[in-house]
Amino acid sequence: MTLRQKLLLVALCTLALPVAGWLYVRQMETLLREGQAQALTASARAMARSLVVTGAPLPPAGPVWYVQDAANPITIDGYGDDWAPLTPWSQPLDKRGKLLLAQDADWLYLYADIRGAQRTRADAEDPGALRADHLVLSLGKGDQSRRYLLASAAPGSVTARPLDPPIDGLPARITAQWQEDGSGYRVELRVPRQGLDSLGLAVFDPTTGGDPQAVQSRPLVAYSKPLSNELGLLALDGVQARVLAPEGWLLAQTGRLSTPAAAPGDQPGWFAALVYRSLLANQVDEAELWTQDVPRLDVTEVHEASAGKPATLWRQGEARGSVVLAAAVPIESDGKVRGVLLLEQASRAVPLLANRALLGLLLTSFGVLLVAGAILLVFATRLSIRLGRLRDAAERAQLNDGRLDGPFPMTEAEDEIGDLARSFERLFEVVGGYTDYLRTLASKLSHELNTPLAIVKSSLDNLEHALQAGDAMPPDAEPYLHRARDGVARLGMLVRAMSEASRMERAIAAAEPEDVDLVAVVRGCSDAYRPLAGTRRLETELPAEPMTMHCAPELIAQALDKLFDNALSFTPEFGWLRLTLRATGDGAEIELANQGPPLPAAMQGRLFDSLVSLRDKATPGDAPHLGLGLYVVRLVAERHGGVAMARNLEDGSGVAFTLVLHGMPRQRL
Repeated sequence: MTLRQKLLLVALCTLALPVAGWLYVRQMETLLREGQAQALTASARAMARSLVVTGAPLPPAGPVWYVQDAANPITIDGYGDDWAPLTPWSQPLDKRGKLLLAQDADWLYLYADIRGAQRTRADAEDPGALRADHLVLSLGKGDQSRRYLLASAAPGSVTARPLDPPIDGLPARITAQWQEDGSGYRVELRVPRQGLDSLGLAVFDPTTGGDPQAVQSRPLVAYSKPLSNELGLLALDGVQARVLAPEGWLLAQTGRLSTPAAAPGDQPGWFAALVYRSLLANQVDEAELWTQDVPRLDVTEVHEASAGKPATLWRQGEARGSVVLAAAVPIESDGKVRGVLLLEQASRAVPLLANRALLGLLLTSFGVLLVAGAILLVFATRLSIRLGRLRDAAERAQLNDGRLDGPFPMTEAEDEIGDLARSFERLFEVVGGYTDYLRTLASKLSHELNTPLAIVKSSLDNLEHALQAGDAMPPDAEPYLHRARDGVARLGMLVRAMSEASRMERAIAAAEPEDVDLVAVVRGCSDAYRPLAGTRRLETELPAEPMTMHCAPELIAQALDKLFDNALSFTPEFGWLRLTLRATGDGAEIELANQGPPLPAAMQGRLFDSLVSLRDKATPGDAPHLGLGLYVVRLVAERHGGVAMARNLEDGSGVAFTLVLHGMPRQRL
């Protein structure tokens, strides 16, 4: 990871500011909601008590049958086509069926759908009808009720048989339609609505047994206009109020949700509304279940209120940028829950305040983040540039054998980078001085050793002459004398080689460049090497077109001589050598590859240093090898602005030495 990336990562830590602000705004929005919910719940409790005190027509406690208003005329035929709009709000009947109740101005309609694969059939007038599949219908008026038996041996019209004595105001005869198929049977009928206030319907199945005449009546409840009027007198402005039965059936409703008009500039846009819904209002529910005009509201809050516990809910409003608060409280009388009062109030204040706070926070945080990021980016860029200058200075010193190339940058700075630059400068001054000492060491040694070697050589000559003149040389002393002469000769050769290396460095530095064709230079060297290769095969790969370069051709030829001599000494008999010249984007490459042993990994970076050699130690009497040839190759490459490299071939068959040349600078007149 670069320095800029690290500082960018540090800049991203400033994102903690908007996150903390977001948490604060969310907490503020939660507190606003709780305050508004408590106020609406208190209002709902007061209205519920008022309904009980004023004697409003509330539903009785316990289970009830809800009667819906018939949206269309209903034909008594035993089929459910006329009941399709009311079917989603069917009421469970025992465990096997469902019941639908509807009314108009004169009649109460009943439709029962009973499921069962097995049937025991009998007409209502048969003596064994109570042991067959049948329905027991109970109609109630005040404290009195009368039961009727509904049974049929076949589909069609059915006349219910009364099971109880006649009662004034209740029908003496009920005609129904009975239809059935493989999945069960359906019964449809109607009775006069006037005065009827309770109903019971029981399903008897012979396979399960039980009391064939038992039936449990429930009160009939429906939407009440008197209760709606009573509720309208208590409702608050801008609040929608609904009274529900404990099971969630709608009994009364008044008022309507009115979202306060937004002031100019306060209407949140789609982006602000999206931010509010996604970042703040994650507890806001969908409005679909609440906005439908349905006879039953089956939601969790109503169930909680039916159990005696108030509940609140926030949901999305119909208008953009609004929310609706719903508060459900139980309507209790004599310790029993008679119903649920539901109040709903629309608001723009909560999302508007939260949106303003959040958007202001986001804009401020974004501005702070941009400023901090820009400052850190500028700082990182300046720091990277300064460190890059230090790196370039160090690389220049390294390319020049440790010698400083001009003054070291930023040594006048007062910060830590200035301290680092001054430390580098002192370090490279020491390294440069030591490198200069090593460069002149060979010439100094050769100069200092010439006189002692001459004294030792002349002393050995005089000793030998003196002993031979007097026939006084012992036979055993002659081998030691020859060894001393051989050692002196080898030392003299070393001194001359070191002197030659010093002269070669000066000669390379003083070489005059010219424009020459490298192809001709390399071809000429290759032709000269063929007789020297002997049994070894020399291959040459040269470009077809001339390659002109401003260089010193004699230095390049000398470097090739050193490379060829080195390669020839390691190439086995009948082996191969390959000399290649290729053009590069800003110069040329000369490569000499040979078959032979690979280079040791530890020596690949030191081959081109002075006094380094991989050849076997010379036997007594042989001339020593100083390892100056590849050092000369490196000097020639550096003189031409390039480098010298060595590598093992990919197939492991040998070694390749590469001379990278970029040309010598042209001298100004």
